[in-house]
Amino acid sequence: MEETAFLDRNGAADYAKTKGVPLSPNTLRKLACVGGGPKFRKFGRRVLYSPADLDAWISSRLSGPVSSTSDSGIAA
Repeated sequence: MEETAFLDRNGAADYAKTKGVPLSPNTLRKLACVGGGPKFRKFGRRVLYSPADLDAWISSRLSGPVSSTSDSGIAA
């Protein structure tokens, strides 16, 4: 079984930034309450994220490549 290094919210936000995704710990905190964020685990009171779950969440939120905003229905 592969070993996973879990990240706290600050580490998860920093990890997302290394992938080019601007994300703050406060955004992760809010998404953990309202839903729509990456999967996480609890260790006592601490919230922990795996890099694989963060990668999957980031990929699920990205659109495919487009050449203009009208191609994807995304407003600029």
